Amino acid sequence: MADKKALVVDDEFHIVQVVAIKLRNNGFEVLTADNGNQAYQLACQHHPDVIVTDYQMPSMTGIELIEKLRQNKSTADTPVLMLTARGFSIEDQQKENLRIAACLSKPFSPREVLQSIEQVLAQKAEV
Repeated sequence: MADKKALVVDDEFHIVQVVAIKLRNNGFEVLTADNGNQAYQLACQHHPDVIVTDYQMPSMTGIELIEKLRQNKSTADTPVLMLTARGFSIEDQQKENLRIAACLSKPFSPREVLQSIEQVLAQKAEV
């Protein structure tokens, strides 16, 4: 059984697949969603250890998803990594307010995502 659970959210199917495969190959149980509403439901039901979300998505942006997660007691402390397309920057203040653990620009390498997740989970374990 996987000891770590990740939720990967992106409206681009190939990105979800690439990240999910990398994580599964490294011992994660992976949940996937292609929009923010679905991701929020999954996060509330399954309480993943970490969430990787795209910034730009239909129905709910990554930022809106994180805001909603932070307002829910059961998901408020879940670490979130944000994937952003080039040209979309998130203000440091917003990153801090929403406690975004890391921002990775697309294109990214799956290894880079895995390393960021492992760093974030290691930091959380120390707290």
